[in-house]
Amino acid sequence: MAIINVVRFKAVFFDAGETLVHPAPSFPELFSGVLTREGHPRTDDEVRHASAAISERFSEAAKANDLWTTSPERSAKFWGSVYDLMIDALDLPSGNGLRATLYAEFTDLSNYALFDDVPPALAHLRSQGVILGIVSNFEPWLEDLLGALGVREAFPVRVISGREGIEKPDPHIYELAMERAGVTPAESAYVGDNPEFDVDPPAALGMFPVLIDRRNRHPEHTGTRLTHLDQLAKALA
Repeated sequence: MAIINVVRFKAVFFDAGETLVHPAPSFPELFSGVLTREGHPRTDDEVRHASAAISERFSEAAKANDLWTTSPERSAKFWGSVYDLMIDALDLPSGNGLRATLYAEFTDLSNYALFDDVPPALAHLRSQGVILGIVSNFEPWLEDLLGALGVREAFPVRVISGREGIEKPDPHIYELAMERAGVTPAESAYVGDNPEFDVDPPAALGMFPVLIDRRNRHPEHTGTRLTHLDQLAKALA
């Protein structure tokens, strides 16, 4: 007989990028594919190495209170700065429209997919009567992406920074989600891939944080850490 893990939380909130959804087939593969198509072939490994600067850029934006998701102009400027870092690291020519081409590709809904472990994890939580929510630093088009991927209605609570005008790690974004779900921090868990945005801030509010570390970027993490969402039910039991 299969063991059903009973979830001890009334609500579970999720980050979106690299937690539920990802560029398809992957960020390095999509990025290198664009470069090759544009006449600048680079390997997936070269792109993966160059992308190490992205996490630091997110941290810089948060510290400067640079709300990069809150308008198309801010989004394009932020991602342009990210692509500039990668263009430089990959020794690519600048000023030839490559930034705009990359931005167009990475805002195309057809270039995204759910991780395979997402549907069964969501189905289990819903079977337990858990309220599911999204709390994500993402442009407003995340709503359309979730719809295209067939999971938008699984999340009755959706707090997307581009719509709300606040971004993680601002505590108000998590508080807004809990208010809409009608739950307290002690009744809430939060699942995300970045310790700076998805572990420390919700933990400070009294939520139960879960790090999903699909790429094994944080092996030293001492809190609840998963590499696959099939481990989530046990972690929340």
